[in-house]
Amino acid sequence: MTATVCFADLHVKPGDSILAKFERLIVKAGIDQIDFKDKFVAVKVHFGEVGNMAFLRHQYAKVFCDHIKAQGGKPFLTDCNTLYVGYRNNALNHLDAAYLNGYSPLSTGVHTIIADGLRGTDEREIPVAGGEYVREAKIGAAIAEADIVVSLSHFKGHINAGFGGALKNIGMGCGSKKGKMEMHSSGTPRINADKCIGCGMCESHCASSGVHVTDGVAVIDEERCVGCGYCIAYCPAGAIMTKWDEAKPVMNRKIAEYTKAVLDGKPSFHVSLVLDVSPECDCESANDIPVIPNVGMFASSDPVALDQACVDAANAQPVVPGSMADPHAKKGAAASDHADAHAIPAQDAGEQAGEGAGRDVFKMVHPDTDWEAGLVHAEKLGIGTRSYELVTVR
Repeated sequence: MTATVCFADLHVKPGDSILAKFERLIVKAGIDQIDFKDKFVAVKVHFGEVGNMAFLRHQYAKVFCDHIKAQGGKPFLTDCNTLYVGYRNNALNHLDAAYLNGYSPLSTGVHTIIADGLRGTDEREIPVAGGEYVREAKIGAAIAEADIVVSLSHFKGHINAGFGGALKNIGMGCGSKKGKMEMHSSGTPRINADKCIGCGMCESHCASSGVHVTDGVAVIDEERCVGCGYCIAYCPAGAIMTKWDEAKPVMNRKIAEYTKAVLDGKPSFHVSLVLDVSPECDCESANDIPVIPNVGMFASSDPVALDQACVDAANAQPVVPGSMADPHAKKGAAASDHADAHAIPAQDAGEQAGEGAGRDVFKMVHPDTDWEAGLVHAEKLGIGTRSYELVTVR
């Protein structure tokens, strides 16, 4: 089977606007085929880490939600807390970050809900049909209880996944802290003794007696720990963290299985914007310059086809001179801290990068990643297809 992916570039004529074009895109891609009437609609977005400037502007989300409301739906913007110790590690800080970055009810017209609750422990366990790595996915409760799931993704690079698109936004993004740990790690957490304050919060919230405080420092009992991740959620000092030891292809397959759990049995619709394609995730507190020029907006009811179309479009672009994907910049940086990589002509940088020769811009930035493993597994699970027809929207 072949899925339909709709595409709109970022050109507009006088009297038109990008946001109007965005709405034409989602209509053409079939969003109105979903019955939104009186349904709770989880609109999964990434609000952006504090300090990052590559995340999507809230105006796209407003158009998305306004259209859903016009069809009688009850949309809310949502994400889950982060596993790592950062600004969005709990719901209160997460909401602060969302509002700071423009995702407040006053600017979007809908409520913002952190799906896995205050500490990242409010979750629902959902069986993964056909799962090979995950038996039950741990999904943020508000997302699990929604009637419909739609996603709005910023397409960009990622240090572990290769790129972050629809599958990562849904799979990793909808996982609770326990779920994120399951995707990132195959074992138990680790403790940074220098940060540990010996408060005992981890011990008091462990159901398996897998952690205890000895001589003022928490210690993981490897025999008892079940890897649930609750100690990470409750540690006030950020001293407990995942080991981040999951092989990258396996992590991408787990992301696909979590996506399967989130979407199974529910209507869904997905949009990805290939613009400001930063080399790292929006979870970073800063962003480097884009690795490719802006491409445009993509939409589909099939998240697998959507990711494939976006990565194909991204890899068809020349690399941005001086970016992390520019081999000249890398050579110059190695030769001198003062190398002027930006002086390299764009066409020369493209040639050196293997433009037109099947090169992979995301592996150029993160060579040890394997994004394709996730798409192959997602197709195997029946989430969607990598075969697509591209329809242009004017």
